[in-house]
Formats: sequence, C-alpha cells, structure tokens
Amino acid sequence: MNPLARKIFLLGLAVDAIILDQLSKWAVTELVIRPRLDVTFVDLISWVMQAPEKMPYTSIEVLPFFNIVMVWNSGISFGMFNDGTSTLLLILLPLVITAFFMVWLFRTASWFQGIAIALVIGGAIGNVIDRLRFGAVIDFLDFHIGDIHYPAFNIADSCVVIGIGLLIFHSIFLEKKA
Repeated sequence: MNPLARKIFLLGLAVDAIILDQLSKWAVTELVIRPRLDVTFVDLISWVMQAPEKMPYTSIEVLPFFNIVMVWNSGISFGMFNDGTSTLLLILLPLVITAFFMVWLFRTASWFQGIAIALVIGGAIGNVIDRLRFGAVIDFLDFHIGDIHYPAFNIADSCVVIGIGLLIFHSIFLEKKA
C-alpha cells in the first residue's frame, strides 16, 4: 500500500474509534440508562447536535462481576484528578499529546505501530469530545469482584490503553534494537 493510502487508512481507524466511542455512549445513556430513570429518550441526531442534560449516577447489574453504570468523570483516566482540575487543562493537554501522536503516526513505517497510535488518537479525541460537550467524560463499564470495583471506563479509555499496550509490546518485542 502506498504511504498516502496507509496514512488515510490509519486516520480512518482513529475516526472509527471516535465513532464507536460516541455511539456506545449514546446507546448506553439513551437505550439503557434513560429508560431506568423514566427520562425522555434523545435520538442520536439530537444527542449529537445538542448535549442532553447530565443524568445522575445509575448502576445496572448485568452479571455478578459487571455493571453498566452512569458515571461522569471530571478528572482524567480512572477518575484521577477528579477534584475540580480545570476542564480547559483536561481538554488542552490531550490535544497537545494527540498532536505529538499525529506526527508519530505520519512518520512511522510500522503497520503495527501505526494501528496502536491510531487507537490512542481516537480514544483521546473521543474523551475530549465529551469534555467539550458535557464538561466531563461519560464512563459506563464497571467490572468488579464483590465490593472491589475497577474504575468505570468507556470505549475511548479502552482504545488508549490497548494502543499504549501495543506500543509497549512493539517497543519490547518488535522494534529492531541498535
């Protein structure tokens, strides 16, 4: 594949991650959480065009170790800095990091590394969209063992973690050593 087509493909992967993240957040909030709260349904187009009102914390048990929750994360990943840290800072910092990853994406010759970087970019932008729209990120996946809960997360968080994991794997096992 020529270099331009490869870059377009990888940017498309990042866009796919953003779309999947935003669609999952809409589906969970509107098709799973809102009916439980007896709040008026918001269709996808309306949800995209205008941010709906924030819903309160909700938890729906799906399996003995997994809940669908409605959590508003105003901090960074896994609720860190959820203490009123500036929303502007939490928007600008990921955008600066994303710019770094975009440069890396366009310079890498490795497909593996490119896919990993695209996932990180898509995940970061997915959460920035939430911060711009709501002032916080929608988290809804809650895994737990008894009362011990892993911090709630979303598809964008998963993309970032998987992407970073793949970059570490690439660095340790696939990159040629000097």
